[in-house]
This record gives sequence, C-alpha cells and structure tokens, in this order.
Amino acid sequence: MRALTALLLAILTATAHAWGTQGHQVIALLAEQELTPRAKEQVQILLALEPGETLASISTWADEHRNPTTAPWHYINFPKNSCTYDAQRDCPDGNCVVEAINRQLAVLASKATDDRRLTALKYVIHLVADVHQPLHAGYGEDRGGNTYQLQAFMRGSNLHALWDTGLIKNLAMSNEALVAKLAPVAKLAPVSVLSQVSAAGIAEESCRIVGMPGFYPARKVGADYVERFTPIMEQRLATAANRLAAVLNRVWR
Repeated sequence: MRALTALLLAILTATAHAWGTQGHQVIALLAEQELTPRAKEQVQILLALEPGETLASISTWADEHRNPTTAPWHYINFPKNSCTYDAQRDCPDGNCVVEAINRQLAVLASKATDDRRLTALKYVIHLVADVHQPLHAGYGEDRGGNTYQLQAFMRGSNLHALWDTGLIKNLAMSNEALVAKLAPVAKLAPVSVLSQVSAAGIAEESCRIVGMPGFYPARKVGADYVERFTPIMEQRLATAANRLAAVLNRVWR
C-alpha cells in the first residue's frame, strides 16, 4: 500500500499529459476490441512498419515526441463563458486538438505513404483520447487546470494532474482489469450516433463537464469529490475508446 501511495504521489506531481500512460493504453485496448475486420487489417499493415508495436504501445507516442510545434495540438482553450467552438477564437492557425485531429484523420484516409499514415495513426489514437479528458478542453485562464493548485492524496498537486492520472491511479487496477470493467460501457453508444460526432463536438462536451458545479474542488480534495467524479472519468475513458474505434472504422469502411 505504501508503494502504491508513493507511486501515486509521484505521478500527481509529474508533468501532466492527458490520461497518463495507463489511460491512453486502456483507451487503445478498448478501441481495438471494437474495430471491424477491415480496420484491424489496415492497422496491422501500418504497425508492421515497426515490428512489435501495438495500438496500446503507440498510444503515448505523441506525448513522447511532443515539441513546441505540436504541443498545442493536445488541447483547446475555451473562454470561461462559452463552450461553443469558434475556430478563429479558439484555434488560431489550426493549432489546437480539434483541427489536429481533423488533419491527421485526413492523412490517415489519404493515399499518403504508409510511414506518414502510421504517424497519423499515432496522432489520431492519442489526440482522440486527449480531447475526451475534460481539462484538455478547459479554460485558458488557468491553463486547463494546470495552475489550479490543490492537495490530493496527501500531497500538493493541481487539478489537471488529478484528472490526468490521480483519479485513475486511485483505482489501483491493472490495464486488463480496467479494460474488463469499462468494456460494457464502451459498447453502449450506437455506431449511427458515433458517426455523427465531430472533434469540435467532443471538445464542447468536455468543456461542459469542466463547467459542471463542483468540478473545481476545494483546495483540499476530499473523498466526496473522488466518489462523484471517478464515474465521470471512467465514462470519458470508455466513450473515448468507443469513438476512437468509430472514427477508425469510418476511415476503413
């Protein structure tokens, strides 16, 4: 228990990346279960360029290769009084997660070389997950919760880190156990509905979660916050997986 607590505290104070390694891998594993045979075949063709890689193993590639140019692709900042996407206001020069997803999906569906399409696949897997983390579509004034300081699990942290990794690690579940828990939830949304979901719509949805009463906790996070928002976090993981599978299936109809 002490080892688990120490690991959680280290993660909470680390540089935040959406969902952390476990969250991204769980989303990829869940999505893989929902791919059509054709989509699975096409994914394997691209992954064969880097033998040994899987959807789960490449799900964090975009964070590992983040640079000043690509960093803004992982999030979008909304003004506090509006969750309605305005490209000119919210995504200058196309540098936000919404337009990054759209660009990478276009490359993936194109006749580009396989190596370019593999890179696009890596971005799509990662960024579709990112945009479902509420604080990756939060408010610019606090940098998506990064400057909202708090105490969680007996250590100083911030709201963004709590959502990226803290709530997930608090479950103390392996990837396999979390996938098994969330798989029934990930199957709920009808494909006909998923096909109509846009990157902008998902970002707006995440922003509305950030605007929920009580989303910003007291500076000392209590058990009531964890109990209330853990199911919402789990729903976002499952929904991200469902939609990721849907967009990949749509690319390879």
